[in-house]
Amino acid sequence: MGNYNMRSLSEDRQVTEVVFYVALLGVLYPHLLFPLVLLLRGFLWRRPVLKADIEPPVSVIIAARNEAVSIAAKIENTLALDYPPEKLNVVVASDGSEDGTDERVLRYADRGVRLLPLPRCGKAEALNSAVEVSSGEILVFTDANSVLSPDAIRALVRPFADPKVGGVAGNQCYLEEQGGRKGVDGGEILYWSFDRLLKQAETLAGNVISATGAIYAIRRSRFRTIPAGVTDDFFVSASVVAQGYRLVFEAAAVAFEPTAGSHRGEFARKVRIMTRGLRGILILRELLNPFRHGFYALQLLSHKVLRRLTVFPLLVLLVVSPVLWEAGAIYRLVTVGQAGLLGCAAARILLGGSRLSRARVFSVPFFFCAVHAAELVAFFNLLRGHRIERWEPTARGSTGRPTCHEE
Repeated sequence: MGNYNMRSLSEDRQVTEVVFYVALLGVLYPHLLFPLVLLLRGFLWRRPVLKADIEPPVSVIIAARNEAVSIAAKIENTLALDYPPEKLNVVVASDGSEDGTDERVLRYADRGVRLLPLPRCGKAEALNSAVEVSSGEILVFTDANSVLSPDAIRALVRPFADPKVGGVAGNQCYLEEQGGRKGVDGGEILYWSFDRLLKQAETLAGNVISATGAIYAIRRSRFRTIPAGVTDDFFVSASVVAQGYRLVFEAAAVAFEPTAGSHRGEFARKVRIMTRGLRGILILRELLNPFRHGFYALQLLSHKVLRRLTVFPLLVLLVVSPVLWEAGAIYRLVTVGQAGLLGCAAARILLGGSRLSRARVFSVPFFFCAVHAAELVAFFNLLRGHRIERWEPTARGSTGRPTCHEE
């Protein structure tokens, strides 16, 4: 009987160890192993993009909801860009704004800016309506609080000299707050810096997965009507790939955005983006077919599905690794590592808005934990069929110096 119990305990531990390593792989693969594959692929397999100094007619599409504070600066920034004014068409779709946004936009009517006043309909419908009344051969989408670099549009349209390119993702950078302080998530800045590196590797070998809403462009002929309840920048840009065209990254097309405002507001934004992003993948699930879309299908699965479900293997590790404490150093290392990560994230909250709380030792773990907590909420939103079609813009930090390096 004793031997039977010992054998049973040994088998249970073996099963627990298998669960541990499967969960560990579930964390390491999307965050470390696959990015290494992307970097290696970009180095070994080059698919050049033809670029030229072209000047096609461009429509800049801006969806705005109660953006009275920033919309005038946005329009001034757009009109001051280094691009022929006669080839630049600006459309602002106001999604039921109630704070004077429409009145501010109307002041620029004599400078060619078109206001499209709409009843409250949600960002997707606002963008669809704006595209309908625009005239450019190239559609440039940008957020109402983004500040574009002077040559952003010139840089953005150059890859369209390649007939195989259907969309171009721009380079999102963050602005420091006044006084040199970084926003609530220094981890977010670090994340986007790494993401920028991956986008460059993806472009070298094929396609980036999707664009950021701060700045991207597609050929008008490749635009698909945006359904409600999806992340619009993902749907619009990934649809380019679904139609057999390339989606590439242009580092020189820079948009600066303010850093996050409050913890609660930023968490709600993450949940919204992930909920809508997962629904967008369901709608564009054809892109997960490797027989039709090749390596891009693996990119999408790894980056947008497995990485957004990492919270589940993390929870498994949180339970399993302490159970295996006595079984080896790796289990103790993972247990201590998770405890330290959670401790630093908690310290970030307890330290509030102090300068010390913005140190990377606290801000990076906080960002990591917040992202994965948002994943959990978004996943259950998807399961219960909860769709986020309308929301109020999340307040962001003040503007200042850029925090990214332009490659």
